[in-house]
Amino acid sequence: MRTARQILADAAVIAVVGASRDPAKAAHRVPAQMQRYGWRIIPVNPTVDELFGERAYPTLADIPHPVDLVDVFRPAADAVEVVRQAVAIGAPAVWLQLGIVSAEARRIAEEAGVDYVEDRCLIVERAAANLTRLP
Repeated sequence: MRTARQILADAAVIAVVGASRDPAKAAHRVPAQMQRYGWRIIPVNPTVDELFGERAYPTLADIPHPVDLVDVFRPAADAVEVVRQAVAIGAPAVWLQLGIVSAEARRIAEEAGVDYVEDRCLIVERAAANLTRLP
């Protein structure tokens, strides 16, 4: 299993489940900042058509191309289903944001051979590792 730093370094396309249009929410600020540092952000939110200048998709299964990482901004109770969907689309890694922990989601990811991070923030990890995808 890769470390959180390796997962971020290897990822170019991040699907963000629960991405928010509200700039006051972490589910908007975090993906927006990752995009500013060069990651392609694919919003997954059934209530919007576009976020961060990218088409939004209602579910992971609706994304028409591979993603490198599924970032989750949903309650822990929803994480199990999101991880199942991530496994179904062949995502190599799942990341549950700060405050989101699920033993069942972890088990599903591990059994499927999917790298798994929980209760950690993408932008904190990005900054700590001084990572950027910009040329």
